[in-house]
Amino acid sequence: MKNLKTIAMALLVAYGTTAVTAQNKKINLEKSKINWVGEKVTGKHSGTINFKDGVLVFQKNKLAGGIFTVNMASITVTDLEAGEGKEDLEGHLKADDFFGTEKFDTAKIEFKTIATKSKELYTVTADLTIKGITKPVTFNMAVNGNTASTTFKVDRTKYDIKYGSKSFFESIGDKAIYDEFELTVNLQF
Repeated sequence: MKNLKTIAMALLVAYGTTAVTAQNKKINLEKSKINWVGEKVTGKHSGTINFKDGVLVFQKNKLAGGIFTVNMASITVTDLEAGEGKEDLEGHLKADDFFGTEKFDTAKIEFKTIATKSKELYTVTADLTIKGITKPVTFNMAVNGNTASTTFKVDRTKYDIKYGSKSFFESIGDKAIYDEFELTVNLQF
């Protein structure tokens, strides 16, 4: 019994030390940005998506965690002007063919493992949830001062976004949309 109390006290001290040294840094929602690029056989489109909230966790000045919520209803197209199909494309991206934002208004990403590559570069494996489906993604993240950035690709078909995919519609020809889209994330905190 005495050994059990000693172990419990040691765990409490260790946990307390960890909690004290961890530092949560909320992202600045106005200055943190997500840019996306989706490509198809005949070209590409680009745009932005806004964060709803987010925090990076640091321990001893090293990246130790992160969790972010993205407002999927905020998706916009930036490569088209009004009247060029901008509103139609934004509506289609919000529809069930793509992100189904009426039912799935947010996406989430939660860091699971982080490996240090160099002083300011980390390899992050995270759980990404889109349309209620969670899959792992891995990317490199650079952290410098009060900023962090990454660029990575997401295979949309893993999240039940099959519209225009040659993986599911072989005879689609030059109307095909590539399965992967690219995200460039710039965080300020």
